[in-house]
Amino acid sequence: MEQASIQMNTTNRTKKSKASQVLKRFTKNWSLYVLFLPVIIYFAIFQYFPMYGVQIAFKNFIATKGIWGSPWVGFKHFERFFDSYYFWRLMKNTLGIGLYELAVGFPVPIILALMINEVKSKGYRRFVQTVTYAPHFLSTVVIVGMILIFLSPQSGMVNQLIKVFGGEPIAFLTEPAWFKTIYVFSGVWQQMGWSSIIYLAALSGIDPQLHEAARVDGASRLQRIWHINIPGIMPTIVILLILNMGSVLGVGFEKVFLMQNDLNMSASDVISTHVYRSGIIGAQYSFSAAVGLFNSVINFILLVSVNFIARKVNETSLW
Repeated sequence: MEQASIQMNTTNRTKKSKASQVLKRFTKNWSLYVLFLPVIIYFAIFQYFPMYGVQIAFKNFIATKGIWGSPWVGFKHFERFFDSYYFWRLMKNTLGIGLYELAVGFPVPIILALMINEVKSKGYRRFVQTVTYAPHFLSTVVIVGMILIFLSPQSGMVNQLIKVFGGEPIAFLTEPAWFKTIYVFSGVWQQMGWSSIIYLAALSGIDPQLHEAARVDGASRLQRIWHINIPGIMPTIVILLILNMGSVLGVGFEKVFLMQNDLNMSASDVISTHVYRSGIIGAQYSFSAAVGLFNSVINFILLVSVNFIARKVNETSLW
């Protein structure tokens, strides 16, 4: 009994000591916590509080009865989605676009950052950065409008070049086989400059003395890039890879929807557009919520899995 009471007293003193340390840190750095407050309030109101509505995925939502008054149906909507004839098409298209985008779009900003970092002329470097950053500020509607103009079978620049070389015009936006490539490469063109900024920031933090020592040892520019620059930004690469893997099924709605038509539907129909059609147009709120929740859960599992693998292999992870 005495040993138990001693242990309890020790535990209580430890808890009080930790609480007092936390209070002291908060009192000392209160201004920093005040800066965090708007962000916390934003996420609480717009990200976490609306999550109570996720329960309609397990209910037969009736607008007149509200979320709480609607009857529970369990996993009925999930089973309906899994058993539907379009389930595998949605998964194939969404996962195909997501992995294609990751395979092409992830390494391009790294290569661009490494190339820009090697440019010695400050004027030319600023010019390249401006040209590559500019497409990021174009809206999705403008980007899709440009795609429609450039790839038009009658007057598009690409098809005009094909005609010059003796080829036949291609209806790119009505051919399902071309949809993923057009979507991915237009996205890479739009985002590669902006995405390279974080890698340029990481490259600027590499010690210049490492390059000087490598030059003394006779290392070429490619050798210095391979053995100094890439290892120097590897933690940044791993973190961004984890974040990108966590959104591999989160293929954006706007661009796909704007590029989508009846002729390319077999390749362009993804989870987000299906949720829009069933939830907004078809007013199947519970079913669309179940599909969206499934998508979010898969993304979360991918994020946790890749983070675990990265921590074991490279000792770099989000947590």
